[in-house]
Amino acid sequence: MDLATVLGIISGIALFTIAIVSNGSIMEFIHVPSILIVLGGTFAATLINYPLQSVLAVSKILKNVFMEKSKDPNEIIKILVDLAETARREGLLALEDTAYQMDDDFLKKGILLIVDGTDPELVRNILETELAFLEDRHRTGQSIFETMGALAPAFGMIGTLIGLIQMLKNLQDPDAIGPGMAVALITTFYGALLSNFVFVPIAGKLKVRSNEEILLKEVMVEGMLSIQAGENPRIIEEKLKAFLSPKLRSSLENKIPEQEFGEGKYV
Repeated sequence: MDLATVLGIISGIALFTIAIVSNGSIMEFIHVPSILIVLGGTFAATLINYPLQSVLAVSKILKNVFMEKSKDPNEIIKILVDLAETARREGLLALEDTAYQMDDDFLKKGILLIVDGTDPELVRNILETELAFLEDRHRTGQSIFETMGALAPAFGMIGTLIGLIQMLKNLQDPDAIGPGMAVALITTFYGALLSNFVFVPIAGKLKVRSNEEILLKEVMVEGMLSIQAGENPRIIEEKLKAFLSPKLRSSLENKIPEQEFGEGKYV
């Protein structure tokens, strides 16, 4: 569970509720027709804008917002360094059994390509192509919520216009103008709230998740090609550490101590 997402939702709802209740009743902000206009209009326009299959996949995409499932970059580097040691000691063919035990399909595919003796340039092309299409799929999920974030305020304004038209029909009753105006503005409130508190933040979190996963995959690609080239495990470690922030690098150094290779330390 992603703690930041949960804290953001809880704190946002709590602060909005306190602000509303301190000056009135929360029931004044509940208006079903306005909710139907904003949510219904946003969803309908999204269906028009995207294929049905992409929209229906939103429920699966939302899991990435609440579940923090990204692997630790340090752990990935440690695995690659261990693979490099095995390859230097026993040869590339020795990595085949290890590859079949991996739970990461991307890393497994790359290692098996290397074991099969595939040309390094072809290995890079295959993995980078898969990486590019992965990024495209992620971008589709992000764009759906970005689109919903852009549409919600517009439908909020449409709902306000509908409310104003209905209110103007009753100008002969001055006492009804104030409540009518309040109801008309509620749809604008719903549109702005859904856009800035739900849809846009979700798109942003999905982008962060995508960047994290792409970075890990890039580390894997560079590590696997270095293993195929027969580079020193210590050099591979230093090369992959360049992808990390200084804080993550220091924690990696604590996880991977100086190790023995053959009769002497590799440097």
